[in-house]
Amino acid sequence: MLVPDAQANLAPIPDGLTDEQVLMCPDIMSTGFKGAENANIRLGDTVAVFAQGPIGLCATAGARLMGATTVIAVDGNDHRLGISKVMGADVTLNFRNCDVVGEIMKLTGGRGADSAIEALGTQATFEQALRVLKPGGTLSSLGVYSSDLTIPLSAFAAGLGDHRINTALCPGGKERMRRLMNVVASNRVDLGVLVTHTYKLDDIVAAYELFANQRDGVLKVAIKPN
Repeated sequence: MLVPDAQANLAPIPDGLTDEQVLMCPDIMSTGFKGAENANIRLGDTVAVFAQGPIGLCATAGARLMGATTVIAVDGNDHRLGISKVMGADVTLNFRNCDVVGEIMKLTGGRGADSAIEALGTQATFEQALRVLKPGGTLSSLGVYSSDLTIPLSAFAAGLGDHRINTALCPGGKERMRRLMNVVASNRVDLGVLVTHTYKLDDIVAAYELFANQRDGVLKVAIKPN
């Protein structure tokens, strides 16, 4: 395999870490943590994370590591919300069972969240993330959107809310990977729980079928040579 600029892009895996522990570092962990870094989180903040797929789960863990003392995880899947508790969420909300915006405003005493992280890429989650922000709050967007976004006037406080919207791309490179693996090695976060299934390379078609249909509580699939 030819890797362009390998000296700058590749990082050795420290002894003692398994493939499953570091598998998420180059993409999922780096993206989710960037969402937390872009959210301008300060000690004592309340952060709402919309969507608890693998990237959202990493954003939840990242928010906790950045100093948030109340992390609210939002999703429509109770299994994923259970994992979000393991990753650092204090409160979980299933949008199928409640008015998420109303619940977050109640939880914050009407103040709103200091930051919101949008980790799905839909109009609905983007708008909800904007509506729960306090004046001066930050929306950190990780979603990949497939259509134009509309910003409602009320959610945007007519432009007077002093809100900040940050978007992110997955950071890479040797130094980024070294830092992320340090986090894993320190036991601050366990990303092994995100690898829910392992398949042999010969069975990759079955692995794709499982993932495409989101069966059996799948989050991420590891493919190993035979």
